[in-house]
Amino acid sequence: MHPNPAFRAEDRARHIDFARERGFGVLAVSTEEAPLISHVPFLLSEDGTVAELHLVRSNPITRVLTGPKAARIAVSGPDGYISPDWYGVEDQVPTWNYVAVHLTGQMEMLPNERLRDLLDRQSAFFEERLQPKPPWRADKMDSHALERMMRMIVPCRMHVTEIDGTWKLNQNKPEAARLGAADLVGTSETGSELGQLAALMRDS
Repeated sequence: MHPNPAFRAEDRARHIDFARERGFGVLAVSTEEAPLISHVPFLLSEDGTVAELHLVRSNPITRVLTGPKAARIAVSGPDGYISPDWYGVEDQVPTWNYVAVHLTGQMEMLPNERLRDLLDRQSAFFEERLQPKPPWRADKMDSHALERMMRMIVPCRMHVTEIDGTWKLNQNKPEAARLGAADLVGTSETGSELGQLAALMRDS
């Protein structure tokens, strides 16, 4: 997380809404060697206290989850390079604007009996965004094929104890400089979701 207080003024509720809406992040679990990392879709409870996900059974993370384990999910949002020329102010340096929220807590594996419910809720959450397409449901699959695929994955849950976020959107610049950069970042090709990044910069 960026240490500048100007980029860390958003409240917990906005962090939760952002992470719930994205529903995808980088899971990191500590080990004695390098951290184990996996890119995962997840469900976050409305109050932000529980994140649910599933992992492929062969994922190395599952082998260290013999009990609750310290973990973090990093959720990234729009990001992009900001050229000093865009501010209209002298003596500036390049930077990178971005949004990121970290969910920290204790990760554990759940009993396999919990898997089907989790999968149904995950697919329903994301399928709802595809309306008016009729939602896909697991019961559309052959039951034997579904059981075979479910044997390859395990359900997991993280009890979230800390939520932290950085919304680095040039809040430390004069308003005119920030708005000028927002107008130009939207035309850039260096970053991701640059139109959304520009909108966030204008609203900061």
